[in-house]
Amino acid sequence: MLTGNLVAQNEVENFYWIQFEDKSGTVFSISQPEQFLSPRAIERRQKQNIAIDERDLPVSVNYLQQLQEQGAEIIHTSKWLNGATIRATKSIYEQIRQNLNFIAFSELTKPGIFLKSARNKFQTEHQLNEINITDYGSSYHQLQLFNGQLLHALGYQGEGMYIAVLDAGFYKVDELPAFEQLWGENRILGTKDFVDPGGDVFLAHTHGTNVLSTMGGYVKNELIGTAPKASYYLLRSEDGATEYLIEEDNWVAAAEWADSAGCDVINSSLGYTTFDDPNMNHSYAEMDGNTTRITKAANIAVEKGMLVFSSAGNEADNPWKYLVAPSDGDVVIGVGAVNNDSIWAPFSSLGPSADGDVKPNLAAVGWGTILQKTDGSIGPSNGTSFASPVLAGMAACLWQAHPEATNLEIKEALEKSASQYASPNDTLGYGIPNFQLANLFLRPDDPHAKIDKWTALPNPFRESIYLFQTTPQPIGEITISFFSALGNCLYKQVFQYAPSIFLPNLANLPAGLILLKIETNTESTVIKLIKVN
Repeated sequence: MLTGNLVAQNEVENFYWIQFEDKSGTVFSISQPEQFLSPRAIERRQKQNIAIDERDLPVSVNYLQQLQEQGAEIIHTSKWLNGATIRATKSIYEQIRQNLNFIAFSELTKPGIFLKSARNKFQTEHQLNEINITDYGSSYHQLQLFNGQLLHALGYQGEGMYIAVLDAGFYKVDELPAFEQLWGENRILGTKDFVDPGGDVFLAHTHGTNVLSTMGGYVKNELIGTAPKASYYLLRSEDGATEYLIEEDNWVAAAEWADSAGCDVINSSLGYTTFDDPNMNHSYAEMDGNTTRITKAANIAVEKGMLVFSSAGNEADNPWKYLVAPSDGDVVIGVGAVNNDSIWAPFSSLGPSADGDVKPNLAAVGWGTILQKTDGSIGPSNGTSFASPVLAGMAACLWQAHPEATNLEIKEALEKSASQYASPNDTLGYGIPNFQLANLFLRPDDPHAKIDKWTALPNPFRESIYLFQTTPQPIGEITISFFSALGNCLYKQVFQYAPSIFLPNLANLPAGLILLKIETNTESTVIKLIKVN
């Protein structure tokens, strides 16, 4: 005889993932995509010559009905992965597995009885001091570091681009000053809660609020995001209180929703490796670009014509060390973190992916990122969670400037423009992109895109600088020299020519005016720099 305690335990409703064998009985047809995709989603596919295929079809209503007849509640579905997340007791789940023959795979994704997670999934680390710069306030450096101010100056600030922000909640986005312009211009296009359907995303976690502000925030003289004129969908997929596999399935549903709504860019400042139930844990071997469900879906989102940016994770100084899903995705842009001086953030997760791909793909300011805080202040915070949207917003501006380009052409231009493209590593991947160079790669005849001589960023600098040039194929060596204002040589090094060169370890140069001399076999250029301590 069962005790009352065991009976109660058995009747707890858990969450399960149910994957179907096929889509038999679907009422939709790929010849009539307007029945399940928005006009904008269809147009995105047409512009990039992406065929509408069976993955676009919603799951079989017949299968969903049979699950419900067995006593399951449908939480959400995935057309790309052909399955559903359900809520059911263990006995109903076992009954479903025994009675229904269309199930290819199933597993527990969240237990009905759980404790609040002991981990802090959105911790910040190694705080930096704020830096005040004129028009953009302290946020200017996170734009200047990758030369994004050029696109803003040309009028490309994300207008007409749709960005989906998948996060843990957007607490007070309907109240805080950084978002007043978004609301006033009707550029918050919609919200949806995939964790608590029908819930209010503006009462949930603060993390998405911070993330959104790095792209869409606007407070004159304090904060201007990288895509201040873009339009946004705010989608809650992450449960900040716990960590279970169901959150990946929430993410899949949210990404599919973003696709159907016609979004151009997805930013995901979320990542998954280990869970509150160790039986759900991923291994590093699964970070191979196409194994976890969330990573598979992120890849499909790119195949459907979107750009997907994903934070690489804050694991470098933790036992895990490596990147997190879905930033491992084969065609996902995983983003690592640097500070305003281009220095790798010591918490930023390491690559490569388990199958050896370059990861993270790119890097942006995520160490001392200026953002809107939920107490109303503007200030710095840290994490690859903020590097990813800083880059995603700027990429939306680049795509606005080149609407004829495909998503993969934008991705390629960003990677080719990056500071370490010729020699990527496991900390910054291809490095910090240069949007002036990326703009040139996409439109080489644009006079605004050309860099006639060498450019050095950042300026002022502390510990390192990047040199960029677009002069076609010079031959031979390049000599880099630093001189004091009195003409004393402080540093000299000879390199093989490359259009971008990273110069680290400059912290010992004296503060003040520094003259940088660049000599090739065809020209000599001198740049005035300011070194700060």
